[in-house]
Amino acid sequence: MCWVRTSEPLGALDKKLREHTQFEIANIQYKTGITFVVVTHDQEEAMTLADRIAVMDRGTIRQIGSASEVYEYPNCAFVAGFIGSINMFDGTIKTINGTTKVGVPMLGATLEVGENSNLAVGQNVKVAVRPEKINISRDPPPAPMNRIEGTVDDLAYFGKDSLYRVKLATGVVLQANNVNSHRGQEGGRVAQWGDKVWLSFEPSSVILLRD
Repeated sequence: MCWVRTSEPLGALDKKLREHTQFEIANIQYKTGITFVVVTHDQEEAMTLADRIAVMDRGTIRQIGSASEVYEYPNCAFVAGFIGSINMFDGTIKTINGTTKVGVPMLGATLEVGENSNLAVGQNVKVAVRPEKINISRDPPPAPMNRIEGTVDDLAYFGKDSLYRVKLATGVVLQANNVNSHRGQEGGRVAQWGDKVWLSFEPSSVILLRD
């Protein structure tokens, strides 16, 4: 069996060359069938190159899976917080009646979620939502979207998208990503500093974790 081990192979390259080389390495691996073991701290690099990713915490493997599995379906709070950006809070299961509802005091809200397996009323959980799953608008979104009102506390323009930090009535700040799909002087931003906005997300976008 032939295999290649590399450690931080693209660390010295600039962003564009690094992105191009990632695809070249993936293409070589696909054509030759050689197993590559890549050790990296660059999460985008790992998710681009890997068929399977192992996430380690203090020498212990916490989860192994495809890039989409560890990102969309983390098995613990550590993996959820380690891979990508995420909003995460403590919550308590309140009712289970077809769909799960979970109370999140720090958000001042009760959320509907798309999963309810093996959850009991009163059970404490971690409640997480990725920033890109959150829509931001000036008008209240329709049900059954989870929705929370807040004020734009800060924002950053990255060209292709913008990151909004929205402060809720509880004082908690939620992060939301919005794609700048329209060209304009303000970069297609849907809101500015100090604007009142609504944050909304699908029940299926809520991740429930037991630790």
